Order: sequence, then structure tokens, then C-alpha cells
Amino acid sequence: MQWCRLGSFNALEQTGLSRFWRRFLERPLPSADTLGRVCATMDPEPIRQMQQQLYTALKRRKALPPPAHGLLVGVLDGHETHATRRRCCVGCLERTLHTAQGEVKEYYHRFVALVVVGENWCLALDVEAIRKGEDEVAAAVRLLDRVVAAYPRAFDVVAGDGLYARANFFNHVKESGKEALAVLKDEQRDLFQDAQALWNTLPPVIEEVGRVRREVWDLSGFTTWPQCKSPVRVIRALETRLVRRQIDQQIHEQLTEWAWVTTLSEEQVKTSAAVQLGHARWTIENLGFNELVNRWHADHVYCHQPTAILVLWLFAFVAINLFMAFYHRNLKPVVRRTYDTLHIAREILAELLTGHPSLASGP
Repeated sequence: MQWCRLGSFNALEQTGLSRFWRRFLERPLPSADTLGRVCATMDPEPIRQMQQQLYTALKRRKALPPPAHGLLVGVLDGHETHATRRRCCVGCLERTLHTAQGEVKEYYHRFVALVVVGENWCLALDVEAIRKGEDEVAAAVRLLDRVVAAYPRAFDVVAGDGLYARANFFNHVKESGKEALAVLKDEQRDLFQDAQALWNTLPPVIEEVGRVRREVWDLSGFTTWPQCKSPVRVIRALETRLVRRQIDQQIHEQLTEWAWVTTLSEEQVKTSAAVQLGHARWTIENLGFNELVNRWHADHVYCHQPTAILVLWLFAFVAINLFMAFYHRNLKPVVRRTYDTLHIAREILAELLTGHPSLASGP
């Protein structure tokens, strides 16, 4: 179901007459209701062990190369799978919306995922549900502890958005043997204000990266964050790129500003590499959630039960990792240049449907 991107148990059930299942399962395909009940009673740990076996195989085959600067980054981010006002389960989070018709209670599920980003690849490792009464960072700490225990050498830096720029989180990351990096957004923070005062007086380092002109301020040794046990480094980047606007087809300059706080020292990573690590955080959105949700139907509620939702997201991680490994490591370059991943997924689905009697017999 995941590899063929069918999108629901009912769609999978309709392929039950295919000869593929008789060869693969040696018995009839379970019904959609049975699949939902099984997922709701499954233990997630064996699926995580499958993920570890896949990671080990890829690592041993040198399929996970680090970038030129040598550091792999584990990106943490939260994701809301769905929201509804009509159904709830024991794992649903609740919020109150103020509408024109009055206050309405909405139920939703949210989790934190960890994705490792390397040189032109990313690998989704694990996911942790956010429980009632806790925030995203609390679930992220629980997830990080489990992933570091299972993959002690999978990544060197832990990155997140502005929500993770917290002293307790940075301290926990350092105690785990990793370095921390997060977006610095809060203009009221003393650290931000001190760095901003220096930005206004010191000249930037200017570099050209492709079509992007970048002005960078790299400042180290900040102790203005007293709750953080380690001195931190603040990096600010002003990036100017030329873009063609669709509305008038004219070339315009687009200016973006970024600021990061990190425990990485200048001896560990140079300024340009630190900026790359900061931008690597977007990989979890662009190649992770965007791909899983829009092309793999990961946000679909296959079974509205907390264990089933977790299990199916873990299966989605295994499926996309296996598929990308197959596409990039097994297919020849000429095939990859000719066919994209969506075409290969359709070919896999076509093989499943070819054995269906309603299609195999022809019109």
C-alpha cells in the first residue's frame, strides 16, 4: 500500500484478487477492517528495528556520504497530521477555536520527526507522538534520547526551528554528545540584542554561492544566555538572489535574512558550512513532510487510533527510505535521468494491478 501509494486500506483491499498476493502471502489479503485492527494492536518497536537494519545496510554500503564539511545533521520538526471537529480518540490533542458561531472544540494529532540530512540525501529515522499537556520540545527530547541510543553515530548536529532555541534543550543535546543549532528569532532575547548590536558595528563577510550573494556575520563566545552551560555562537546571513516574478516576468532581487544560534565552534565548522547546516533544516519540510504528505498520503487517517497512526507513519518512513534507496542505488543513471520517482511508483502499482483478473483478461 505504501510503495504503490494507494492512500487507503480500502484501495488496497480492492487489489485482493491480484495473483501477486497469492504468490507473496500464500493466503488471501486481509480486509481493510482487519488491517486497521492489527495496526491498532501492533508494537512499534519491531518497525523501528526494521529501520535500524535498513540504516545499517545503507551505511555499510557507503550509501550515506557526509557533505564536504563532514558533519551530518539530524533535523527535528513537528507536524500535525490531521484535525477534526467530529471524532476523537484517547490520543487526540484538543484546542478551542473561536468562530463566528461561537467556541468550537477541535481534535488533532501532532508528532515530532527526526530526519538525517547528508550529501544530496535524507533519511527519516523515527517519530514520536506529542502527548496531552506537553509541548513539541518535550516530545523531541524523548525522541532524541531514543534515536541517539539506537543510532549513536548517525549524525553530529541536532537542528531545529526557533522553538528549539531553549537553554534546557541545548544543554540536553550537549549532554547527549551532539552539537545544537536552532533558528534565533526572539528579538526580546538578550542574546539576540547583544548580537544585533555587534552586527550594526562590524562589517560582514561577503561571499558568492551560485546565484546567491551572501553577507554573513559570525560571532562567537556569547555567554549572555546564562541558562545555557556552553558559550554559543550566533550567525546572521543576508542573502540576495535574483528571481523572475511570474506576474510580470521581470527579474527582481529577493532579500532573505537568517539568524542561527549554535554550540558549534569555529574550529569545528567554518562559517559557510555553518550556514549550510542552518539551511539543511528545510530538508525535513521539502523532502520529508512535503513528499510524504502530497505523494505518499501519510496524513490520511487509515485508522483513528493513536497506536495505528504511529505505526503507519513508521511504515511510511520505512517505505520512503526503501524506495529512495532502490531509486538512487539500484536503478542505472540513464533510467533516473529518463524517469522520475513518481513514474517508478506507477510502474510498481502497474505490476500489482497486472495480476488482477479484471485487468489481466483485457476488455
